[in-house]
Amino acid sequence: MGISAKNPLENDDKNDEDSSEYDDVLLTEVHHVAIAVFDLDEAIEEYRETWGVWVDHREVLEVDGVEVAILKVGGSDVQLITPTRDDSPLAAFLDERGSGLHHLAYTVDDCAAALEAAREAGHELVDEEPREGVLDSKVAFIHPRTMFGTLVLLVEDRPA
Repeated sequence: MGISAKNPLENDDKNDEDSSEYDDVLLTEVHHVAIAVFDLDEAIEEYRETWGVWVDHREVLEVDGVEVAILKVGGSDVQLITPTRDDSPLAAFLDERGSGLHHLAYTVDDCAAALEAAREAGHELVDEEPREGVLDSKVAFIHPRTMFGTLVLLVEDRPA
């Protein structure tokens, strides 16, 4: 069932009046960029002192062994993330790579459907099913081996 969306930069006069060609797009916007840090309080203070950015939300995800601080930057989010225990995958990430970009997250309307589209397209999944994320969202990771070296997170926000 691969998804094929027309590139909006391509000029194809015969389909100009048909906007239905974009109905298959599953990624609706960039949800956030996540940066792995060793010391969350230090990173928060650095962002506040340097850029004047404050924490909008802070939450511990016990299942992942991480603490997340969401910083609002205009209409976008930056998530600073740190491990809360030594056996967290994020702790291993930091030990191997140090602080830096951890993942890129995209908003999707239906996490399960987007995850299935990735599976059908042959992408390697980290999560076989959507699970709970920050602020009661549904999330699922796609492995960087099949996403051009970038860990991708699909995020379905909870209904308002």
